[in-house]
Amino acid sequence: MDKGRKVYRTMQGKQVDMDLLRQRNELTPAVGNAKVNARGDELGRGGEIVRKREELVRDHYNNSKPVPDEIPTKKQSQGDEKDLVDDWEDPEPTGGWVEDEDGNFVKKEDE
Repeated sequence: MDKGRKVYRTMQGKQVDMDLLRQRNELTPAVGNAKVNARGDELGRGGEIVRKREELVRDHYNNSKPVPDEIPTKKQSQGDEKDLVDDWEDPEPTGGWVEDEDGNFVKKEDE
């Protein structure tokens, strides 16, 4: 038995080699409407391989956009500093609500 092989023992004491099972069934079409086999190859009519998994992965990475290194700030995304409004600098931090003597919050004009 190789060191990297996954061999499991069932409750009934039988041994199941998961790697061998995967290799035997990698060309079997997957269950469902995904139109792929167990390897990930794209299948066409009659289970015929249209595009191999390697081609799909290569296309995915060639067509994907790189992730930017830094997150854009408001100034970078908006451009004009006049239109910027800082959400965290509320002129009335309580939003017009104050606490009365009983600990209840009431509108400022209702005091």
